[in-house]
Amino acid sequence: MYRPLLKQRLEDVESRIAAAAARAQRSRSEIQLVAVTKKFPAAVLREAFELGLRDFGENYVQEFEGKSAELSDCPGARYHFIGHLQSNKAKKAAEIFDVIHTVDSAKLARRLDADAGPGGLDLLIEVKLSTEPAKAGAAPGELPALVEAIRGCPHLRLLGLMTMPPWSDDAETSRPYFARLRELAAQNGLRDMSMGMSHDLEVAIEEGATILRVGTALFGPRKKAASDNE
Repeated sequence: MYRPLLKQRLEDVESRIAAAAARAQRSRSEIQLVAVTKKFPAAVLREAFELGLRDFGENYVQEFEGKSAELSDCPGARYHFIGHLQSNKAKKAAEIFDVIHTVDSAKLARRLDADAGPGGLDLLIEVKLSTEPAKAGAAPGELPALVEAIRGCPHLRLLGLMTMPPWSDDAETSRPYFARLRELAAQNGLRDMSMGMSHDLEVAIEEGATILRVGTALFGPRKKAASDNE
């Protein structure tokens, strides 16, 4: 990617975040920006790193495994897994990612706990709040038991909840889903909420998002799949 273009896009995204945070009377420091780099080569991720980004989101274990060897020169970078995680990929995911956003069962949590390194692993629970068949996640009613199970895993640190509303060009349609996730986080004593993407990040910030997953607004369009979490 031509670096001046990425630099301008990053400045634009930062302006949007700052403006939304100001409207919501929140501090910009409360909001983490995860740059979603799936489908882009390691060279693009490195450009983003050189521009100051440190958190990067990927949807596919095998794809990022291929990139990770090229990124040893990015000290301090943190890699977030934001796609649907199959149990048979849990071991590799625990090895190459710092944060898993999409835990949806106690079984998967226990696998990650068994495979986490000595530093442990940060994770969020994905909550399914829409009726779309393509969407994954735990049902709201399953959360108390799942939270308890994860908190019993010695190598896991439960940060919060994640969700992905149905796609719409109208960002306001995401608001009830974000508001519901905020309620569930409060009910379960969780601080972080991973919600909001390129098209609806302002609404997410207004509803309390602490983690934004932004790809298209930074890197431009790419082929989109129904399971994409940005």
